[in-house]
Amino acid sequence: MENIEETPFRITHTVQALGSALRGEPENVPDANGLGSGDRISSEPVKLWFKESSAKNLRNRDFLSPTTVLNTLYADGQVPPAVMVRLQSLRGTGVLPVAGGELMGEGLRVRVDRTAAFQKVLSDSSVYLTPPCQRQGCVVLNCPALHPKPNLPSPDTLTLGQLRTVLLTDHLGALLRRQGFIVSCCPVLPEESDIIVFLRLLGIDWPTVPISWTNDEREENILEALQNSSYREREETDGGRKESEGNNMDGDKEEMLRVNLKRVFQEEQLPGYDPSLGTCTVQRDSVSHLAQLDRATAGCTVSTATAVHVTSCQDEFRQQQIAMLWRASGATVTQRHLVCGPMKTPGTHLSAAQYLQLRRVQMKEASEIKYGEQVEDQTLDDIIKVMTSATVRFELLSTVHTSPVTLDVQREGSVSTKGPRGGVFVMYNCARLHTLFDSYERGVEKGLYPEIPEGSQLDFSALKEEGEWLLLFNYLIPFSELLDQTGQTLECDGGARVNLKTEQICKFLVSLSKDFSSYYNRVHVLGEPLPHLFNQMFCRLQLLRALRELYHSALDTLHLPPIPQL
Repeated sequence: MENIEETPFRITHTVQALGSALRGEPENVPDANGLGSGDRISSEPVKLWFKESSAKNLRNRDFLSPTTVLNTLYADGQVPPAVMVRLQSLRGTGVLPVAGGELMGEGLRVRVDRTAAFQKVLSDSSVYLTPPCQRQGCVVLNCPALHPKPNLPSPDTLTLGQLRTVLLTDHLGALLRRQGFIVSCCPVLPEESDIIVFLRLLGIDWPTVPISWTNDEREENILEALQNSSYREREETDGGRKESEGNNMDGDKEEMLRVNLKRVFQEEQLPGYDPSLGTCTVQRDSVSHLAQLDRATAGCTVSTATAVHVTSCQDEFRQQQIAMLWRASGATVTQRHLVCGPMKTPGTHLSAAQYLQLRRVQMKEASEIKYGEQVEDQTLDDIIKVMTSATVRFELLSTVHTSPVTLDVQREGSVSTKGPRGGVFVMYNCARLHTLFDSYERGVEKGLYPEIPEGSQLDFSALKEEGEWLLLFNYLIPFSELLDQTGQTLECDGGARVNLKTEQICKFLVSLSKDFSSYYNRVHVLGEPLPHLFNQMFCRLQLLRALRELYHSALDTLHLPPIPQL
């Protein structure tokens, strides 16, 4: 069993421990890997406690058990004294220390020992920047938008909806690798092709192969497997003709190769597939698609392999056909479908290339207003590239993936370098932290300030500003568990569709930036170089240094490098 003092604080563990104490149950201490039943709060029959997050409520409580909950547990909602004692002396692996609890009109509220929490978290904040455990397994992220149909997609043929799926795939890959999964992206693309150059402009490092590379042998194997499949239709049917399109693999033969997809998901008991899937005529590009999937899963252990097809809602039916064809060919990999809602651009129609160029021009114009002629400097050109990528990613990834995204792509709409507007706002506030520590280091060089002492040497009771606790409690402590949610959801049994809450990191960063900006505009961190002021200044610097690393860690899942200025 892990030492309680050494285990990082977890919100889920604290909520479960509070729930057990309120019900008078034995403490449920998670195992040494931090994976107790408290990892999923929603697994409780009744949610007994709520974590507060608003600045208003955090002034007097951190967790609340509402009166309605108390009334279901105790007569007239009166909590027994013994339970109150137990709550106030709560301990456990990963459980936040309790400073006190009191029964009020709204319910039973609990306040955390904030000084102790600051002390422990800021003495080693790195453990809050990684998932609480490392998972195992292979995940293939398949992006149908990048498969040839039959020609390779280009930046000018890629739609905004397809670009959304590519960005989602890239983001998911970073998140899943962080959690320990072996991740491969499909399909591989020819190196230095137009689409690869375009993806690099967005910071996407997609797998490539030499231009001369072919997958002919795997395609032949897939075709043979389908020809020998028990799901192959041996006779012509009208339904098969209606569903065929494009060039048939065996177009020079009298008999076309058709597979009964409905029998596949019915006989293999695969829930969630469209009941209108029927007999599908096998196309050449379908076999190429399947061969790419076969290549991507070749190194995976079948029992732990999962393929996630990240597709637009317009292409979902076609991708379900591909998934069932793959199954009919003998593949036993678990397949899930992450489906994106439509993209809307009122008043105009843009390709992915035109959209990226428009945002780049707008970003350059905004930089010219701020920096003048210096905008031609190479450093600023690199910043514009990153900021354009940030703008695009936050515009396309901040919305729940099943929901539509509406973009304002009118030419006259400019991109501001300030204000709570997604990626630009996030990158700006991250750059403010870089500027702060640059100023502090210059002060150290001049002899104005000493080096920041170890956290154990600081008195964190000096952190009394409400914004300081909000940043720790709402962002630093929960971030590790936020990173873990994608893997948790993927491992759950379910139907064909999967909801991985792909918008959470973007929303987290925007919310963090609003609260940090509010705090930073209100508090003067680098004070006068007077010894009696150093402790508070150092405590704040420790908090903001941890926050800077949090920004970097979260932005890394979006493949956005931090920039020094904006």
